Amino acid sequence: MQSDMHIKSGAEMRIVMAKSVFKGSGVALITPFNETGVDFQKLDELLEFQIKGGTDAIIITGTTGEASVMPDEEQIEVIRHTVETVNHRIPVIAGCGSNDTKHGAELSRMAEEAGADGLLSVTPYYNKTTQKGLIEHYKRIAKAVSVPVILYNVPGRTGMNMEPATVAALMDACDNIIGIKECNFNQVGDIFQICGPEVQVYSGEDGLAVPLMSMGGSGVISVVANLLPNPVSSMMHACLEGEYPKAAAMQIELLPLIKALFCETSPIPVKEAMNMLGMQVGECRLPLTSMEEKNRQYLQETLQTMHLI
Repeated sequence: MQSDMHIKSGAEMRIVMAKSVFKGSGVALITPFNETGVDFQKLDELLEFQIKGGTDAIIITGTTGEASVMPDEEQIEVIRHTVETVNHRIPVIAGCGSNDTKHGAELSRMAEEAGADGLLSVTPYYNKTTQKGLIEHYKRIAKAVSVPVILYNVPGRTGMNMEPATVAALMDACDNIIGIKECNFNQVGDIFQICGPEVQVYSGEDGLAVPLMSMGGSGVISVVANLLPNPVSSMMHACLEGEYPKAAAMQIELLPLIKALFCETSPIPVKEAMNMLGMQVGECRLPLTSMEEKNRQYLQETLQTMHLI
């Protein structure tokens, strides 16, 4: 006799314990520097600009925020200051990854104590650990905190890829690991297939934000939003409302700017563009330097063509 028992997939069996930190547009905010350190007055201006522009979440001290050249004390102070300035108006997600697991866990704990609503944790760079190592690394970090953790897979910077099965294993092992910022678009479909619809996937590529959303994504963590918070937010909310033809047109319109903002290592071009727009956010810290002149001209011409300057 044939059984009518339904064998559930791993995705169906997974119990949803954590909710989304945000949906829509999260800005990967730059950190404004001056001669003495962080320009906190300018940081306040940028935060208000983002909130007024409709940004759904602030991602502070991430790759775009140059956290890798900030001492721990300075990084945590930027997180704390951001939390206090935003004052619960939108979520604040703190970048606090490390290639040293113990350090990453401690930094995550301090970011939570500083008031961050969630954490963004990049894969360990340089070490090139195995997938088993990734699981153990993130389990240690997730268990050090109670706030939601978003994994961050960016092979172009770290030299390694987090596989979809690893994402699923971590979501099963840690209730507060809720999803991933994904820069490897080729495996987005596999992540949804293995992890199920509860996984929160955020595009780490501005140019692929709408395609990712069409597969079930939750939003974008955007560099472009530093300049154009409202257009990026509007594009993401068009996706959330199912208005994909509108969103696709907006995505295409932004592509020239996206290309220009990544003609050199980010955040060099976006900081240059913000300075061109009169936002006076300062320079990048070494080893990042000012733009090559030909790229600077290309960026300036793009901003002019798009009537931004």
